[in-house]
Amino acid sequence: MKRAVYIQELRAMKFENAYEGWRERKLTQEEAARLLGVSDRTFRRYINRYEEEGSEGLYDRRLVERSHRCAPVDEVLRLEKKYRDGFAGWNAKHFHSWYKKEGGGRSYTWVKTHLQKAGLVIKAKGKGKHRKRRARSAFPGMMIHQDGSKHQWVPGKYWDLIVTMDDATNEHYSMFFVEEEGTESSFRGVGEVIEKKGLFCSFYSDRGSHYWYTPEAGGKVDKTKLTQFGQALKQLNIDMIAAYSPEARGRSERAFRTHQERLPKELAKARITDMQAANRYIQNHYLPAFNKEFMVKPAEEGSAFIRYDKKDLHEILCEKHERVVRKDNCVQFEDLILQIPANKYRMNYVKVKVQVRRYGDRSLGIYHGPRLLAIYGPSGKLVEKKCAA
Repeated sequence: MKRAVYIQELRAMKFENAYEGWRERKLTQEEAARLLGVSDRTFRRYINRYEEEGSEGLYDRRLVERSHRCAPVDEVLRLEKKYRDGFAGWNAKHFHSWYKKEGGGRSYTWVKTHLQKAGLVIKAKGKGKHRKRRARSAFPGMMIHQDGSKHQWVPGKYWDLIVTMDDATNEHYSMFFVEEEGTESSFRGVGEVIEKKGLFCSFYSDRGSHYWYTPEAGGKVDKTKLTQFGQALKQLNIDMIAAYSPEARGRSERAFRTHQERLPKELAKARITDMQAANRYIQNHYLPAFNKEFMVKPAEEGSAFIRYDKKDLHEILCEKHERVVRKDNCVQFEDLILQIPANKYRMNYVKVKVQVRRYGDRSLGIYHGPRLLAIYGPSGKLVEKKCAA
């Protein structure tokens, strides 16, 4: 049974009960109307219709009768045939203008709806959200943007350009090429900002996997399950903000368009083809000139940067991985075997949980709690024994 019919029959049954109570003088009209959830006047109208037409008089004819304005079936079929025969592939707006010229009397919405129902016109996607331009931060250091752009910066070579910039002034604090954007490049960019300026308040980025865990593709980020990068910024008390569209990162997107237009030409003019020379050119020539031309004044005088002791910064901005020591006092990390040297604190570290830290220069350190046991080179060779807390 259709829901509309069921509701009508239920209402008729309730009315008949209220009507009988009123006829037997057990209920007043006001009480009977309140029982039905209508006004006294509406209840009196129901009485008149019920006494004249019976239960059918209580039905809402708008729900059970076809509208007199509904188009006949043959008119709809003629419309569909007309579209198929001479206008296939036309959009609804274009077709409706010809339909009106030839004497058609239906509205554009009516024509479009019937063509879409018949599958002749594809329903267009909804318009995007109305977006407002976000005002810049008031002070430098309130919000830092970081993003990467893969591009053919020199002929035949695609590198990632990593930029870390200020939202308030557009100043680029860090800018360099890497083979591939990731955790290491993100740490490097943030580290260069802190070393130059100090700690900042918030960090704005896309939803790259090195920044965020995203349970569902295209969905919201998980702010409870942190990446290596997220854990480091939490330790520095820096708030992370995720952008959900390219439009939200408009300032960094526009900056990258400028870089893609200018930087390849300047590198070609300087006859630079390798990454190391390109990074030197950026630091010595391109970045100072870009900041001078494109920096803007902040809305307010002052700074939100906080001075920070850089002594232990490399211990925070690094990858941290938990490992269990093997029976031979070695730790396996990726394809490396790291031998823990003997020390005076323990006879051995068999089956002990340790932390392997990988720094920006690819060197490694093994920690047991707060104690650094040893430092290794990128190849896994022991560089220095440590046992300092």
